[in-house]
Amino acid sequence: MRVLLCLLLLLAPVQAWAGDLVVEVRGADGAPVRDAVVTVYPASGVPRGPIKFPWPLTVAQQNIQFDPFVLVAPVGAAVSFPNRDKVQHHVYSFSAGNRFELKLFGKDESRSVTFKAVGVAAIGCNIHDQMVGFVKVVDTPFALKTGADGLATIRGLPAGAATVRVWHPYLRAPKNEVSSAVTAPASGAIRQSVKVDIRAPAGGHMH
Repeated sequence: MRVLLCLLLLLAPVQAWAGDLVVEVRGADGAPVRDAVVTVYPASGVPRGPIKFPWPLTVAQQNIQFDPFVLVAPVGAAVSFPNRDKVQHHVYSFSAGNRFELKLFGKDESRSVTFKAVGVAAIGCNIHDQMVGFVKVVDTPFALKTGADGLATIRGLPAGAATVRVWHPYLRAPKNEVSSAVTAPASGAIRQSVKVDIRAPAGGHMH
């Protein structure tokens, strides 16, 4: 019984040493910024093993747009590109490390791409210039994009120091990303506010 009690005492702190981080991203005007990708890198390192996210790794062509506008995908993952439009699309990226080309394919057809490099793949369509999207390829399971409210809640962070990075395709900063330090709690949640300068995209098309 004493051995069992000792084991339980040893296990208890491990289970409790994980907290949540709520990141609030707002523009220079104070308005919430959606589609900003928040990634967190604990000083203790990221967990080993394959990264899995609860959302589908899919970028659809729908209403002559990419849906979603920004997709967060783990490095090494295959992302599908289904065409849900009545017209053909020719999807491509010239981004270093993640270049690809999906030649003409029509309605209800799908293609897939494996993203092998951490970074950003800016995607377009050779036929429809207004189609712009991004795949943010990450190497941490602690990743999420902000919703319309500008919030992203990263759950289950190991307690202690960590680096928080915020990326957005139109963020004015080197590589469109800013970083800050945070100390994750052993339990409960803390909030971190990040103010960013978002430029207007070419053509004025903001999602």
